[in-house]
This record gives sequence, structure tokens and C-alpha cells, in this order.
Amino acid sequence: MTTKFKFFAMVTMIVAIIGGYVFAGSYAIFSHESKSQNNIPQTEKVAVMPAGFNETTTPPADFEKAATSAVPSVVHIKTLTKAKDQKGRGMQGNPFGDLFGNDDIFKRFFGENGGGMQQDQRAAGSGVIISSEGYIVTNNHVVDGASDIMVTLSDRKNYKAKVIGADANTDLALIKIDAKNLPVMPIGNSDGVHLGQWVLAIGYPLNLDVTVTQGIVSAKSRNIGINNKSAAPVEAFIQTDAAVNPGSSGGALVNTNGELVGINAAIASPTGSYAGYAYAIPSNLMKKVIGDLMKFGTVQRGYLGISMAPDELDDASKKELGVNDQVSGVWVMETDPAGAAAEAGIKKGDAIIKINGTKVSSNAEVSEQVAQFKPGDKVSITFVRGNEEKTVDVVLKSKLGQFASQNAASAAALGAEFATLSKTECEQAGITGGVRVSAISEEGILGNETTMKEGFIITRIGDIPVSTVEQLQDAISKQAGNFQIQGVYPGSAKLYYYGINDLK
Repeated sequence: MTTKFKFFAMVTMIVAIIGGYVFAGSYAIFSHESKSQNNIPQTEKVAVMPAGFNETTTPPADFEKAATSAVPSVVHIKTLTKAKDQKGRGMQGNPFGDLFGNDDIFKRFFGENGGGMQQDQRAAGSGVIISSEGYIVTNNHVVDGASDIMVTLSDRKNYKAKVIGADANTDLALIKIDAKNLPVMPIGNSDGVHLGQWVLAIGYPLNLDVTVTQGIVSAKSRNIGINNKSAAPVEAFIQTDAAVNPGSSGGALVNTNGELVGINAAIASPTGSYAGYAYAIPSNLMKKVIGDLMKFGTVQRGYLGISMAPDELDDASKKELGVNDQVSGVWVMETDPAGAAAEAGIKKGDAIIKINGTKVSSNAEVSEQVAQFKPGDKVSITFVRGNEEKTVDVVLKSKLGQFASQNAASAAALGAEFATLSKTECEQAGITGGVRVSAISEEGILGNETTMKEGFIITRIGDIPVSTVEQLQDAISKQAGNFQIQGVYPGSAKLYYYGINDLK
């Protein structure tokens, strides 16, 4: 079965048993040769030991100190989503369909939905206290659409929470409870996290009490394509083998100093439960996003205005870009002429190798570094052009770039061929400018969803006037939701309107 990436969500009624054992407390270890837990004397302590450990070696890290200091700052979040508020949250009758995927996991975790009628949904996740004044960070998917949010602290006190702000691009949210003098988890430097480093995952999985598991960092800047419904997703996850499960969303990934280095967000699993890989949002990215949400209520995000080549390029694309396999960097496919990178002199075919002195070799690493800055910030970009290495200062802008290939792709979805009208043709039609629809394919949107005929002259896309094919492509790319195409037929002064559904 193909591995799927799963968001964590959990209905509060569920009791889960994994591998025949119920996990409770901070640590547990089981072996096929060991006696059952019932045979362990009450005074005997069970230690977590890595493979190859023996009594003469020193344990790799002091997990107890980190766990003891971090646990009080991790909270349990329970949400209620009213049936009337569930629009767009998944398959009909199943508001978490988009979180878990379309497999049999709902039969296992949620049971069959008798009749498919929507009902109020209760779910659970985790969060981390980042301010003594009651601010808590969690995942956007934990609180998205929730009608009521209840937070339970480690001392069992319950508080109602409200959402301060959320960012679907990074799957982060900031909520607040009315409480004072709360235990705050110190925030570590996620850029300093390294492969093989010991980490702890702390949260409230499977609707259990607070649970601590240990593992190592197995990868950094991992892009798993889970935020693909957002407009400008940023995925640069810390990958770990610390065990996490549904309900751990929004919980803490902690180093052995008890510092927060990530917010747990997803697992890779064929079943919906832990299967070896978990993913956390880096703390440095979290600090920037949550800081913006706390101050502005929305994320102030800067953009380079570039289109990056896929990490794995085919030979034809490599040849077109002039890729040098000896250079470890991220290749620029396109630049927005009005974007920050283009204004600083960066061009198609350049290979970005450093951002503010930090080496980058994947799209995820570039996105992670740039997402930590706001519009107007100056960022140092080091790139290779030919055999020459250059460094320029780039002033980030507030808008995503507009690229010719994206515009052409949007226009291509209409399924037609277009031609810019000449000055003479415009005079004959009694218009100042327009684009002729010279051919319509039966496979495209115009041929299937409208009665438009070949020869129609487009003068407006939505509220934007168009006089050239390039303007038409640009105008289509700017449409959000449904829009209308306005124009005339040759020899007629009557205006015609054709409605188009969202192309994106």
C-alpha cells in the first residue's frame, strides 16, 4: 500500500490499543522475551535503552530532565465543530476526510456514518504554551472551523480558548486562554538541529494523558506535499522517529535541553497511526509566523518573486537552464519582472546556493529561509551564474510572483487558441482593443461549459480590459472564484458574457 501522509485528529470517544499494548506514562519498552508488565516489581524502574546499550555504557542523553521541564507547557486541546460549520472540511458526512485521506481509517477510528448525515464533531489535539499570559501555539488543522475550543493544562485546569490568528500556509495557529503565570517552554534554534540528534515528542495522542516519546532527527527540510490546498505553502519539516499518533498535532518536539525545536504536525502512515516517521514545523519558522499573528493577526510574509526548478530535473530541463551538476543549489526557472529577485539582478538559470549565509540545496530550504522574513526586509542571496559566484541584497516584496508559464497554463485550461487583434481589426469591430478566439477545442472549458463560438472577440476578463494575448493570460491568472468573459462578435455591437468557473 502506498504510504500516505496523515494529519492528526481524534474523536474524544476513541480508546486506542496499539500492537496489543496500551502506552501510559513517559517511557515504556517491550521485548518479545520480556515478562509482562505485571511481573515487574513496583519499585523497579523501566529505562529506555537504545539498541546496543549495555550496563557498562553511558546513556546517550538525560531525557528525564528535559521531559520534566517541558511537560507542564504542553496542553490538551479539545474542539467542537457544529454540523453547520463543517462546509469544506472533507467528504459529506465526514468532516475529517481531507485530513486522513479516503481510506478505511474512518471505519477503524470513527465507525460507519449511518446514513451520511452530518453531526457535531468532537476532536482533540495538543498545543504549547509560549507566553505566561495565555498564548498557545498549535496546528491550524486542529482548530480550523471549530465552534468551541477547550484547553486543559497539565494541572487539569480547563479554559475556553479563542483563535487569535491562523496560517494555512504553514499549518500554524495561535490561540489564547484567560490565564496568568503559565509555564512557558523556552524556544530553541531549529537551524541548529542536526541529523541524529535526540529529541522528545510531547503531546496528548489517542486521547490519552500527556505522553512523552523519544527518537532522533532523521531528516531536515522535508517537503511532503501535505499543505497543497493553501495558496503559498511552506513545508520544511523536521523528520523524526519519535512516536506520535492522532491527537499529537500541535504538540512539542523538544531537544534534550527541554527547548522547543518544532511543532508536531503530521505522520507518514498507511493506517493513520504511527508507522515510523513524524514531521514537525521548525521552531524558527514558528516564531516568525506566531509573532506576526500575535502582533498583526495575520502573517506578514516576504517573497523573492521566483519560480524554482523541481529538485529532480529531467535532462531536457537541465539543458535548457544550463544546469551544472557540480553546483549544489536551487535553480531559478522564472522570475517575476516586477519581483524582488529580478530587481536585484537574479535571472533564469541562476543557482541560489546561500540565503543570508545559510547554505540551501532544495526548494524546501529556500522556502523555509525566506518565510522567516517580512516584506521590506533585506536578504542576502548568493548564487552561481555560469562559473561565477555572486552575492546581492534583495528587498523582499509582499506579493507572490506572476510568471508567464503560470498565466499560459491558466489560459490553456480554457481550451482555445487566441490572437491579438490588429489596429485595423479593432477599428472594424468598433473597439479599442481585444483578443480573438480563433479556435475552440471540444475538450476545454469554453467548448464544454459555454456556447461561445469561434471568432468571438474578448475585451474583458472579469473587470480587467484586455487588448493582447499576454494581457488576457495575466488577467485570467488574477481571477479568484467564478468570473465572466466579456466581448463582441464581428459585425454586432451587442455585448456577450460567458461565465467561467474557477480555473485553479
